[in-house]
Amino acid sequence: MMRCAQRCCVAVLALVLAGWLGAGLALAQTASPSGLPLPRFVSLRAEEVNLRSGPGVRYPIDWVITKRDLPVEIIAEFDTWRKIRDHQGSDGWVHQTMLTGRRTVLVSGPAGTQRRLRRTDKDDAASVAVLEAGVIGRLLQCPRSSEFCRIEVEGYQGWLRRDEVWGIYRGEFID
Repeated sequence: MMRCAQRCCVAVLALVLAGWLGAGLALAQTASPSGLPLPRFVSLRAEEVNLRSGPGVRYPIDWVITKRDLPVEIIAEFDTWRKIRDHQGSDGWVHQTMLTGRRTVLVSGPAGTQRRLRRTDKDDAASVAVLEAGVIGRLLQCPRSSEFCRIEVEGYQGWLRRDEVWGIYRGEFID
């Protein structure tokens, strides 16, 4: 009788310990220092941002980005440091104070490419402006019912196709 009780206690203890460890592992996989999802898009807050090889000032600067409002993707977090990736695939660590949650997009395409900012979210809509690749716009809306996103560039508001910008995920919708 005593052996059965001991076995039951050991089995219960093992189940509790396994559940506790499993919950801890699941939490470690989904939690980030900010509590926000990874990856996610943000934009650069400053005119000049240092990309470091690691999360801290003791790590060397690999790149300097000199484009305020440039959309970047946060791909990892460590304490107050964020590992970001730009539209060209360059990555590095920046302090969280250099980033803002304000959403922007970059008009995509090779140098010299022009995109038409349209009055409505239709391919045949009249143009509001012509934008060069590399122009940054503020992201206003990407409705579920459209393949277009509404953006603002230097006071002009209009619609660009999702595949003409970098800074929003394929299945992401912003209303």
